Amino acid sequence: MKPDKGMSAHHERALEALRRRGRLRALETANGIDFASNDYLGLATSQALRDAVADALARGVAVGAGGSRLLRGNDAEHEALEAEAAQFFRAERALFFGGGFMANTALYSTLPARGDLVVYDELIHASVHEGLRLSKAEGKPFAHNDTDACETIILAWRAAGGTGRVWIGVETLYSMDGDRAPLDELAALADRHDAMLLLDEAHATGVYGDDGRGLAAHLEGRENVVSLHTCGKALGASGALVLCSEVLRDFLVNRARAFIYATAPSPLTAAAVRAALRISAAEPQRREALHARINLANDLLRAKLGLEPSRSQIQPIIVRSDTRAVELARAMKALGYDIRAIRPPTVPEGTARLRLSLTLNASMENIADLIEALAQAQALIPADTEASP
Repeated sequence: MKPDKGMSAHHERALEALRRRGRLRALETANGIDFASNDYLGLATSQALRDAVADALARGVAVGAGGSRLLRGNDAEHEALEAEAAQFFRAERALFFGGGFMANTALYSTLPARGDLVVYDELIHASVHEGLRLSKAEGKPFAHNDTDACETIILAWRAAGGTGRVWIGVETLYSMDGDRAPLDELAALADRHDAMLLLDEAHATGVYGDDGRGLAAHLEGRENVVSLHTCGKALGASGALVLCSEVLRDFLVNRARAFIYATAPSPLTAAAVRAALRISAAEPQRREALHARINLANDLLRAKLGLEPSRSQIQPIIVRSDTRAVELARAMKALGYDIRAIRPPTVPEGTARLRLSLTLNASMENIADLIEALAQAQALIPADTEASP
């Protein structure tokens, strides 16, 4: 039977609407100097991880798991990684997931119960929203990094009769703005209200803290803290580690559908993550080199673009207009720089931007040249390009 073109007409109209608004996405292969990836320590293509994978293959580690962890897919490499990760991050237990999106979806859909309240930062990752969509708990956003606003919501909920557990969800370093959460204030707030903290360390793991243990390393191991460390960013591999108490780990194994019904991550990947954790501890010079790049970018962004930098490896260059963001990214690509346009709904309306990501894949000279080229391109591409509606 020949396909009916009318069956896809709705989808074609939707794609055309995205195209007109400058929001149509397309897949692109990596090309140009890296200012787009999250490979902050340059481990993804490193010889060190290649050697670790080659060694694992030589030891007979399987490429595929063959099933979910609760069937036959639980490999010795998974368990070895979880044991090493719990020790590395100084938590009671660890659980390895196939990715950060899956792990966040599992956390928020499984741990908060009916009658509980989840208060979360308004700029938190889409994976959290997906988990909350599946959750039986009530979810309420609070103004970005505003601890007082978070507490106001909790107090109002209690005053209205809320009796369940409160869960507070934040990223420790925000993926699109590059700024930090007020972790000590949030920890004190959680203690005052007998609340649980759900901390997404995705963009801090490997980059901050002793041995790269993250911005919340000093909170790790507390009974009221659950943290997520993704393995596909600074650690250069893939997957995600949830660090928590033994009781919560066992609860996730028994109730988290995103864990129970998913094929287990590759045992070979688990071996690579084990190696990445060891490299993170043994090679602090990688972090030192990255922070030197961050400092250089801070100075140049102020001097050349008049921006107040985020002071992290993630720097948003907000241009407001979706179309202008795309045009600037295209101009940079033509000069050999891979920097991407980020548009709504990934970021709020009217805040389309270039996301400048600093990694060891770009040299100090590359950074200086990019920012100079970007300053020139901004002058050539009008700022009054139609902004997002």
